[in-house]
Amino acid sequence: MNKTKILLDSSAILALLYQEPGADRVEKERSHAAVCTVNLAEAATKLFEDGMQDDMVRNTLIGLNLTIIPFTDLMAYEAGRLRPLTRPIGLSLGDRACLATARVLELPVLTADRIWLQAEVGVQVECIR
Repeated sequence: MNKTKILLDSSAILALLYQEPGADRVEKERSHAAVCTVNLAEAATKLFEDGMQDDMVRNTLIGLNLTIIPFTDLMAYEAGRLRPLTRPIGLSLGDRACLATARVLELPVLTADRIWLQAEVGVQVECIR
């Protein structure tokens, strides 16, 4: 049985890890949350940029016990399809990857990026702050 009920953007994961505003909201959802591999890479990138070493990055992210969803070719096409719809608000490829994954899997998304609330792409977006 799939326990996933919500998809986390990298900004939500980083808010949790750095105990930023909204971390409590992410913590409440963590037991039934997932992350796509693109957004996992974004979170790992930030941890490496902040000086964390290989084992610590892996252990930190694995320790969150999130379901990891592979980014498929269907999701890649969907992310491309979202570009014209999200260009006016400046969403990145990583942002669109998360939204595309959510669309394909019919999941809501949890993010710290308020601009996502303006994305009219058929995905329920919840902002943690």
